[in-house]
Amino acid sequence: MSVLIGQTAPDFTINTTKGTIHFHDWIGDSWVFFFSHPADFTPVCTTEMGRTAQLAEEFAKRNVKPLGLSTDTVEEHLTWIKDVNETQHTDLEFPIVADKNMDIADLYEMIHPGENPNQAVRSVFIIDPNRKVRLTMTYPMNVGRNFDEILRVIDALQLADAKTVATPADWKPGDEVIIPPSVSDEEAKDLFPQGFTTIKPYLRTTRV
Repeated sequence: MSVLIGQTAPDFTINTTKGTIHFHDWIGDSWVFFFSHPADFTPVCTTEMGRTAQLAEEFAKRNVKPLGLSTDTVEEHLTWIKDVNETQHTDLEFPIVADKNMDIADLYEMIHPGENPNQAVRSVFIIDPNRKVRLTMTYPMNVGRNFDEILRVIDALQLADAKTVATPADWKPGDEVIIPPSVSDEEAKDLFPQGFTTIKPYLRTTRV
């Protein structure tokens, strides 16, 4: 099956470095940054795991739980975490899924044709508290993720939900946002009493 934006994220029960989790129960009232790695003890993955750990406070203040995945065992993960902490000068606390049989990698289509059939590509899924997939990204095995972008899109998604807006190209927190065409001018006056600018009938901007 394809895991598409707007669909309910596939549920699963799996062992992790923090014990067995039932995914939908584990989500609780949080957002989730679910991301996969080709394998333990690989250089790019080590930096990404470390960067996620370094950003623990940034994820927490956005009510986001990171969840890693690699197609290795819990024992291998725990040994690798020691390397991550040592080399990336951090303390990795989030769970890492042990997907040795690649059940979850297959469920989320993380194994891609033309790549190593025993390793997951660098997939990203942002999942909201309603268990809906809100964003997907896929990186090749040899390109590390941009964590500034991951935090930016989480900010954009959460702002869009809270304020009934969309975000323009290269948006950053504090920038102007777009009023969706589905919101009439009359509705916009109530929603955005601070005012808005009409550039075209379909392109209106404001600040929130």
